[in-house]
Amino acid sequence: MGGSIYILITHTAGEKNNQIFSIARDIIKDCQNVAKKLKLYIYHENAEINLSEDDWNGFGSSIAEITFEERIKESVICFIGSGMGLGGFNLPLFKTFADPFNTSGLIFSDMLHEGTAFEVQDTIEHRKAVFSNPNESYDLLAYIGMTDRFVVHRVITRVDGKIVAVASTDRLSDVSGLNSGNDTPVAVVRCEGSLPTIGEVTEPYSVPALVVGSNRGSHLGPWMPVSVTDLSIGRFDGPPKIAALGFNLADGYLGLEKDVFADNSFNRAREQANLLTDILRKQGPFEPYKVGLDSSEIQQLPGFVSQSESRWVPIGE
Repeated sequence: MGGSIYILITHTAGEKNNQIFSIARDIIKDCQNVAKKLKLYIYHENAEINLSEDDWNGFGSSIAEITFEERIKESVICFIGSGMGLGGFNLPLFKTFADPFNTSGLIFSDMLHEGTAFEVQDTIEHRKAVFSNPNESYDLLAYIGMTDRFVVHRVITRVDGKIVAVASTDRLSDVSGLNSGNDTPVAVVRCEGSLPTIGEVTEPYSVPALVVGSNRGSHLGPWMPVSVTDLSIGRFDGPPKIAALGFNLADGYLGLEKDVFADNSFNRAREQANLLTDILRKQGPFEPYKVGLDSSEIQQLPGFVSQSESRWVPIGE
């Protein structure tokens, strides 16, 4: 069950490189061929995967690319979102890089104390804006709180302009041949040293927050931090799950892999996510548990609506 492949590549070819994307595409196609023989669900089977330089969203996958020079000690965490909509990383990225109650480094680290800038993308009108923190944090929140449309793409340090976090902004339902209710957002966050610690980067996930996802991508659900081995489909095709792999980067090679959320300290977050799911499921097809038709990423009502349109008459008749 499931239809997701997660590929992590380090290279020096620069972002949006056709050769690198071709490698990823070939991996996906080879896996598709094996899946067909096993009669498994193939997510990209009917998609027109496009690798043109003008349309990277046509690749049909969630992509997060980050370019940087290695520090003396370089730690990174790669986050994988399963069964959740775009914008799922907005809250944890804000808490990590803009909330001193989560990240004490915003007070004690000289680099973080000078603030960060958030690049936010409008996934509907395909535009972007940059907000500086802490002086523009209220303006930033006004947008990224609308997670179905505005997505944090990059976090940049104001001291030296270095990118310290990247999240994908690819809406898979926009790709020709895909009708996706669940996007699979991914993110990469640099940590330690003058940046947030591993504990500060992962602390936001200790309390489950509601995101769009779960069954058909049309319901609210609490994210659940899980081990990579637990990313498979669960209750009601959810709840939305997030896994995290931590690495030390040395000369471009990833080492000392750590399955971060496999730790027992996240057991309570998992228990709370299950409890919230129990409560939400009792609401059935009623909003706001089922997201509104305008904001749902997969809409299955138009056929039914057209058949029943003749029943509706103006009020007063």
